[in-house]
Amino acid sequence: MDTSSGDDVISWFEEVAKNAGKVQMETLKMILEVNHGVEYMEKWLKDVDVHNMDAEALQSLYVSRVPLVSHADLEPYIQRIAEGETSLLTKQPITTLSLSSGTTEGRQKYIPFTSHSSKTTLQIFKLAAAYRSRVYPTREEGKILEFIYGSKHFKTKGGLLAGTATTHYFASQEFKLKQQQTKSFTCSPQEVIFSGDYKQSTYCHFLLGLFHSPQVEFITSTFAYCIVQALRLFEDYWRDLCDDLFNGTLSPKITLPGIRRSVLDVIKPDKCLATWVSSQCEELKESDWYGLIPKLWPNAKYVYSIMTGSMQPYLEKLKHYAGDRLPLVSAEYGATESWIGVNMDPCSPPENVRFTVVPTFSYFEFIPLHLRYHKACVGSTSGGDDYLEADPVPLSKVKIGQQYEIVLTTFTGLYRYRLGDVVEVAGFYKGTPKLNFICRRKLILTINIDKNTEKDLQLAVQKGSQPLIKSRAELVDFTSHAKTENQPGHYVVYWEIKGEVNEHILALCCKEIDAAFADHGYVVSRKNNSIGPLELCIVEPGTFKKIMEHFIGNGATMSQFKTPRCITNPVSLKILNLWTVKRFHSTAYM
Repeated sequence: MDTSSGDDVISWFEEVAKNAGKVQMETLKMILEVNHGVEYMEKWLKDVDVHNMDAEALQSLYVSRVPLVSHADLEPYIQRIAEGETSLLTKQPITTLSLSSGTTEGRQKYIPFTSHSSKTTLQIFKLAAAYRSRVYPTREEGKILEFIYGSKHFKTKGGLLAGTATTHYFASQEFKLKQQQTKSFTCSPQEVIFSGDYKQSTYCHFLLGLFHSPQVEFITSTFAYCIVQALRLFEDYWRDLCDDLFNGTLSPKITLPGIRRSVLDVIKPDKCLATWVSSQCEELKESDWYGLIPKLWPNAKYVYSIMTGSMQPYLEKLKHYAGDRLPLVSAEYGATESWIGVNMDPCSPPENVRFTVVPTFSYFEFIPLHLRYHKACVGSTSGGDDYLEADPVPLSKVKIGQQYEIVLTTFTGLYRYRLGDVVEVAGFYKGTPKLNFICRRKLILTINIDKNTEKDLQLAVQKGSQPLIKSRAELVDFTSHAKTENQPGHYVVYWEIKGEVNEHILALCCKEIDAAFADHGYVVSRKNNSIGPLELCIVEPGTFKKIMEHFIGNGATMSQFKTPRCITNPVSLKILNLWTVKRFHSTAYM
């Protein structure tokens, strides 16, 4: 894709969207051609001349011969790649391995990363920026306040660098070239992004962001959680930040030499700016920091981040910080394995965002999913054995209103790879589908015949937290655990709350959460007492920050972190139970 302007990139996308079915067949053919002869594919297509076969015939042959797989099926090949072997999954040079966050399934997974991965990242960023600029035009000389964090790379046995996908991109030549060539770019230098200490990086992101306050065009991070977490820290940091702005200094709390040098090279004393920031913060404190972002960055056009799926619980707090006039724009849909879709409608509320599939990034298939039975709770979905599956269909054959699991074939060597994401087709743009993200298919809460996903938990917590509103309290974060050490097993939900709430209200919340799980297996199990009363644990303020620091200490980055909604990690469970201050149990199930 050769696109030098926003209009060029949109014109390119409109062309591939119009011919999405044909583009998909050509994309699959290209993937199979560039990876022809790799060990994995020799098992299935050894006798096939992929270079001379018609694209449509090759597509038909491919899906008939190559099996659907999960990450576990490809893991032995990826492990051999980590140990130094080549031409196992892809012929493209694998210089690095990406690590998933590990917060969804409790452990990090290796995913092959090539130059193609960085290029597609740059492509989708250009495409998304082109659509955003049509609605929210920004100045060329402006700045972006980005809360982004790179982690340290480490080497595998075979000498490959391993790290998070975001780290690879921030360290890539594509990103560095963008830094050099684009006037409107991040406030923070590489030393701040790669400090390795998220607290010191966050402080410096804020200091540089405030120093460039009039130039800041928008605020962004990979996940909504990162922005919310950073702004919570700002509530503690602001006085120190004002002192540094006033004097052109850097707090002694920032101890890393590289980060100190890079920041002090930029900032200068600005007494007027420091006084103005201080006066704004004094006012903001009185309203619990409502509208903090537009107050301190008055020329910002929007806040931009991934706000779907597990990020939805942070939307209310982000809206609070953004106030009533600053739009929230949901970022694009992708995974460590591949980018999938672009947000063509930046004006759409994050809760309603639809992602338009980019048909050149991977070859996409969709497994039609049908619930075995309907749930009583409108909008609730379940996973695992609750779904009946049909044969996968290509992108051009999906139907509006149908739910699907996404299957990927990528340039980086994943073949008919089940992503585990459940989406619903909301419509089409020309010939390519527009998707609503529903949930991760993986079950997170199950004891016997009950089956509840992350979405089910979110809906239950959302309903159960309604009594907090009258107390003017805020649910900061939550997670869960299926406790089976004693019989009958039961669900444990952990809440961190900001504000004072009496025990009667919390007991009511506990009862409401239990009643909100509409899964048929859970309802039956609660009625016959094969699952015990739900337990609600209230933890000390800062407990979820300790869990985040545990994951970051084990290789995740702040840019990539997502609070795990079901805790199985023994260390995290120990943190939660150690800092639990109140426990409530629901009443008998009716």
